[in-house]
Amino acid sequence: MHLFTTTAGLHCYLERQGPGKEVGLVTTMGALHSGHLSLIERARRENSLVIVSIFVNPLQFAPTEDFQEYPRGLAQDQELCQQIGVDAIFAPTVDQLYGDNPMPTADKGDELTQVIPPKAMTSFLCAVSRPGFFRGVATVVVKLLNLVRPNRAYFGQKDAQQLAIIQRMVADLKLPVTIVPCPIVREKSGLACSSRNQYLTPEQKAQASLLYKGLRSAQKAFQDGLCDRINLIERVRSELAGTQDIQVEYVELVHPVTLTPLEQVEEQGLLAIAVHLGTTRLIDNILLSHRKPIVAIDGPAGAGKSTVSRLVAKELGLMYLDTGAMYRAVTWRVLKAGIDLEDEPAIAELVSKCTINLTNNQPGESGIQVWVDGEEVTQVIRSQSVTAKVSTVAALSSVRRELLKQQQRWGRQGGVVAEGRDIGTHVFPNAEVKLFLTASVQERARRRQQDLKNRGQEVSLEQLEQEIQQRDLKDSTRAVAPLRKAADAIEVQTDGMTIAEVTDYLVNIYQKIRERESPLF
Repeated sequence: MHLFTTTAGLHCYLERQGPGKEVGLVTTMGALHSGHLSLIERARRENSLVIVSIFVNPLQFAPTEDFQEYPRGLAQDQELCQQIGVDAIFAPTVDQLYGDNPMPTADKGDELTQVIPPKAMTSFLCAVSRPGFFRGVATVVVKLLNLVRPNRAYFGQKDAQQLAIIQRMVADLKLPVTIVPCPIVREKSGLACSSRNQYLTPEQKAQASLLYKGLRSAQKAFQDGLCDRINLIERVRSELAGTQDIQVEYVELVHPVTLTPLEQVEEQGLLAIAVHLGTTRLIDNILLSHRKPIVAIDGPAGAGKSTVSRLVAKELGLMYLDTGAMYRAVTWRVLKAGIDLEDEPAIAELVSKCTINLTNNQPGESGIQVWVDGEEVTQVIRSQSVTAKVSTVAALSSVRRELLKQQQRWGRQGGVVAEGRDIGTHVFPNAEVKLFLTASVQERARRRQQDLKNRGQEVSLEQLEQEIQQRDLKDSTRAVAPLRKAADAIEVQTDGMTIAEVTDYLVNIYQKIRERESPLF
C-alpha cells in the first residue's frame, strides 16, 4: 500500500496504473471506524484499484467548531487500510489542496474558488447551524474527484444531506463518476458509527442509543400506517425525552433526494435528526418508504434470465425491465445505421439520440414489446446477427452510460425486476434483492439450440458452446461494468431445473428476504 501526501505523487501513481482499471474512491477525514471500513470493503469488491483520501477539511469548520480537536490518527488509519486491502492513501496537507492561502475556514471561504450547492438544499437541516459547511464539503469533494478521477465514489447514508448534495452536484456538473450510497453501520446499541463517538463517555453512549430507538419507533408507526410529519416527529421526540442530557437541534421529515420538507410521506421520506450530547454533535436518519423493492437478476448469457425474470415479476406483481433487450435494441440500431463497431464516437452520437420504449402490450418472446425510435423491433433484436454483436456494443462505455440513465429512470419508483449482466453491481447496486442466475456452458448451449430449433434454425451444439464461451469471456473482461456476481447476491445454479422450478425458487428467496428484512419493503 502506498501513502501520498502530495498531488504530484498521487498523479504519478495513477498514471502508471495503465488503462482499463476501475478506480473506487472513499473520501474520509480519518479516525477510521466500522462505517468507513464498510465503504472501503464495498469499493474493494467493485473496483480494481481502491484509493482512500484522509483530509480534515478546514473549509467545513467554523471558528467555533472542533477543527483542531477533530480526532486524527494517520498511523492507525494506515494500518486499518493495509489490513483491508487499500491500494493507496491520499493524505494531503492543506496547501496541497488550497495553495498558499490563509487557513480556509468556513467563514473565510469567499477568498477561494468554491462550489456552491443549490440554496434549497443548504438552508435546512444541518445547514442552519453550520453555515458554509456544505460549500466546504462540495468544494473538497470536487477537488478529490478531479484529482483521483474514480469510476465510483462511496459515501455513507448517515450523512444523508451531504450525500444528496453530492449526488446533485455530480449530476449538475456532469462529472463522470458514479456516487454509490452505502448503508449506515451501527454499533450494537444502534448508535450510528461516527468518528465523533469517541468523544462520548460510556454513559453518554448509552444515552445516544435513544436516537436510533426514536427513529425506529417512528418507522414502526409508519409501517402501521402513520405518514404525517407531525406525528412521526413526535414519535422520535418522545423517545429522546427520556433524558435531559440530549439537546435536540432538529427532527425533520424531508424528501431523501431533493431535501424538500414533507408534510407526509407519499412514496419516500427521510426522517433526520441532529442532537447535542455534552459537547458532541450527533446526527442520524432513517428512510421511510412505500416503494416496492428492486429485484436485480444477473448472470451469463443463456442462463434463462429473461424468461425467468418475466415470470418472477408477474408472480410478485412487479414490473419487468429487460435491460438485455435494451442493449439488443441499441445493437440493432447501430447495425441498421451501418456504423463501424470500432467507431465509438459515432455510436455514442447515435445512442444518445435513441429512444427505447418497453411495453407489455402484445408481449414478444421476452415478455415485452420493444420499440426503437417508434419502430417495433421485438423479434428482430433476437436475430443471430444482433446476438453476435451485442456483447461488443454493450462493452462500449459510452453505450453503457447512456442506457444506465434510462435504466435507472425506470427503477426510480421501485417495484422492478431487472435482469442483465451488471444490474446488481452497477445499475442498481442498492437493490433490495440480488440474484445471480447461472448454468454450465453445456446446459446453456443446449437451451439455445432448442430455442433456435423452435424458430427453424439448425446450429451445432459445439458451435453454440464456443460462442457462449467467447461471450462469457467478453462480458467478464470488459473494462466497463464487467459481468460478475455481486458480493451480496445469492447464486442460483439452474442445471437440471425447469423454468417453473427456477421461478418458484427465486420467488421463495424473495419472500424469505422480505420476511427477514421487512423494514426495507
